[in-house]
Amino acid sequence: MATQHNISLVVPKSTLSRLPLYYSHILKMQQQGEKYVSAAAVAQSLNLNPVLVRKDLSGVSSVEGKPRAGFEIDTLLNDLSDFLGYNKVDEAILVGVGSLGRLILTNKEFSSMGLNITVGFDKDPDLHGLQVGDKFILPMEKMENYIRRTGVKIGIITVPADQAQAVCDQMVECGILAIWNFAFTLLNVPQGILVKNENLPSSLAVLSQQLAKKMNSTK
Repeated sequence: MATQHNISLVVPKSTLSRLPLYYSHILKMQQQGEKYVSAAAVAQSLNLNPVLVRKDLSGVSSVEGKPRAGFEIDTLLNDLSDFLGYNKVDEAILVGVGSLGRLILTNKEFSSMGLNITVGFDKDPDLHGLQVGDKFILPMEKMENYIRRTGVKIGIITVPADQAQAVCDQMVECGILAIWNFAFTLLNVPQGILVKNENLPSSLAVLSQQLAKKMNSTK
């Protein structure tokens, strides 16, 4: 019997960070023709605690897993997509078409996660009118008109740190409500504006520290 699935359920941040990993892994299994997947199999493939994985999947699945078979993959993927918002396509703009910006603009994986980056903006006149992948690059002067005309609500910042706050302020003034920040700086935003910082230097520091501990433990 199907259980009531509450997609507005509040889950810990640690769980949210794992759900996309489950989705990607289970999607590959579906593409390989698999029909069912167990939490234990997912845990083994991703090197995670099986009890933790079972709890995570049970929390978002609309139906219980079958004994010895596990979860039906089609249903589980649909539930994960609903919970993560992948079934709802959101449009976004990107500002800063350098090396990182180009990688993000050309990454086709975002569309499967419900994010459609429609256009890039940059202050470099040599880039204006060019295409990166299938995305046009427009001058910064056109950003306000584009945002107000299309109603896009998500902005991605991939500019240098010293330019990020000014870009953020401009986005907010134009109606952007959620910002995905890849600049190496924290942003000041008005109350009600959502910001997700991808702190690459912090992640590198953590990785380096863990590596140092591992190397020291083997001496």
